[in-house]
Amino acid sequence: MIVVRALSALLASIVLAAPALAQDRVVPASPGQLRMSYAPIVQRVQPAVVNVYAAKIVQNRNPLLDDPVFRRFFGVPGNQPEQMQRSLGSGVMVDSSGLVVTNNHVIEGADQVKVSLADKREFEAEIVLKDSRTDLAVLRIKDAKEKFPVLEFSNSDDALVGDVVIAIGNPFGVGQTVTHGIISALARTQVGITDYQFFIQTDAAINPGNSGGALVDMTGKLLGVNTAIFSRSGGSQGIGFAIPANMVRVVVASAKSGGNAVKRPWLGARLQAVTPEIAETLGLKRPSGALVANVANGSPAAKAGLKLSDLIVAIDGQAIDDPNAFDYRFATRPLGGTAQIDVMRGGKPVRLTITLETAPDTGRDEMVIKSRSPFQGAKVANISPALADELKLDSSVEGVVVTDLADNAPAAGVGFRKGDIILEVNGQKIARTGDLEKATRETSRLWRITVIRGGQQLSVVLGG
Repeated sequence: MIVVRALSALLASIVLAAPALAQDRVVPASPGQLRMSYAPIVQRVQPAVVNVYAAKIVQNRNPLLDDPVFRRFFGVPGNQPEQMQRSLGSGVMVDSSGLVVTNNHVIEGADQVKVSLADKREFEAEIVLKDSRTDLAVLRIKDAKEKFPVLEFSNSDDALVGDVVIAIGNPFGVGQTVTHGIISALARTQVGITDYQFFIQTDAAINPGNSGGALVDMTGKLLGVNTAIFSRSGGSQGIGFAIPANMVRVVVASAKSGGNAVKRPWLGARLQAVTPEIAETLGLKRPSGALVANVANGSPAAKAGLKLSDLIVAIDGQAIDDPNAFDYRFATRPLGGTAQIDVMRGGKPVRLTITLETAPDTGRDEMVIKSRSPFQGAKVANISPALADELKLDSSVEGVVVTDLADNAPAAGVGFRKGDIILEVNGQKIARTGDLEKATRETSRLWRITVIRGGQQLSVVLGG
């Protein structure tokens, strides 16, 4: 009987609850509400999203040719077979004259670039600007004789988690595809893709080939450029990342001004993250902010009065959680003005005014080392404030830095990396690129080299 009564009570509660659940549902008031769709937004923005095809010629090099014994007895064949490597991605038209923004990794090393519009027309394109620090590149359609549809930039700082977004691109090369989702997170700084770690995360399906495509908000404006996915299978798993439109705007503005490099404000200070241990030492409730670890003499930071151990907590009223957040916020400030930086100094708040100016970039004297040595094939330069800022080096260090390495260069083979600072070679101090070039012209059976890598000084001995 107890079971029957309990069952009867349960049934009664279900019956009583049924009307209440029904009241939560809303009947469409008109036929128009049954046809609610993203189609009007898609139709408006789709013509401004393009497909990008890049191709480069590579030689099918036989690894036996790297063996000196093989080369001695058999020589080096004059004509080695070539092969065309192709990559595909997406892009966004940002200027009616034919300016397209895409990801740098889509066109990196390309000998030929083509842009395909939504209406299937194809155009040759030239690379106007490449910026590896943001993984963005700007292309221009060659011999453009018409006005192209464009996407306007949204203010990505206004985006909120939960906002509906649309991703448009060319996944797997199947053709232009539209997916939708929401913003899953903002200001993602631990992704490890570019120098400026400040991504919009979305669950809109993004797959290989979507790189460089548009992330669009519900007003039909460009909220970000899709650049990466988190995946164990190679396909979409609901975690995609886009470069915010406010950063894209800076790169495009540099391209429009005719520059071949992006102009950004220079702080002239090295920042570090606040660990729980540091937070406890400073008496902070939580580990947040950017701690000043070094200030370069004569830099905007030094002129503004920024000091060692200052804790940066905000810029122009926007909170700073870590150095990556500061780097992004500072890099998107317009040149020529000032920024207000709030710091904690000795437990007290201090507001500083930083002048927004570019870093000096004189006296690089960049060159490629060609003489037979462990440095052969390495591109090196004198450390200037601009180069130190670009490579995140300590600008107070005097020396020569490796700025680039060809894949098949001997320097890459012995283990040199971009960003290595060369201090000494065979007992000779290396202060300028000319010093390194002179040192490498001397033959030697052993090379004793001192370098700084990642802030650590290393000494190595290499065979001649």
